Amino acid sequence: MYQVIIAGLKPKMDKILEFFRDDLGNLRTGRANPALVENLLVDCYGGSKMLLKQIAAIQAPDPKTLFIQPWDKTVVRDIEKAFKNSALGLNPVLDKEILRISLPSLTEDKRKELVKMLREKTEQARIKVRLAREETWEAIKQLEKESRITEDDKFDAKDEIQKIVDDYNHKIEELEEKKEKDIMTV
Repeated sequence: MYQVIIAGLKPKMDKILEFFRDDLGNLRTGRANPALVENLLVDCYGGSKMLLKQIAAIQAPDPKTLFIQPWDKTVVRDIEKAFKNSALGLNPVLDKEILRISLPSLTEDKRKELVKMLREKTEQARIKVRLAREETWEAIKQLEKESRITEDDKFDAKDEIQKIVDDYNHKIEELEEKKEKDIMTV
């Protein structure tokens, strides 16, 4: 009986891990990466807000440059405006129908600030994992309270839950270490 509840924990953990992975893509490293800008909201087509990746091709031809080529040439000014109004601190240069963004080199202080942001994002992911664990544990305790499982089953379930949580925390830690290495590499 409790296996059904535990089976529901893995999809939750997968979503947390996927969100964390996407969130890390928004953190800048020393190299140009389309993930840095692909989720920028662009106000275009008379007030519609669309993600940059939905209206343009984003390429990183070299480690310090991003090219953004809108599929519809009429939105190029809207994209340029979105960058200027964003907190990304990037200034695109309009080159005919392509926006070119040159990424400045990261200073040591900026790298340390990015690592600090990385730690905060990692802690947020761990908190979500703990909340999912607690939610599952409460459901298991409720089953025991309703006499639908035994006390032994409850503690077996607790051990299984903890193994899953440990596995996902390990995956989060690996992603964090890899991203930190990317950020600190000059």
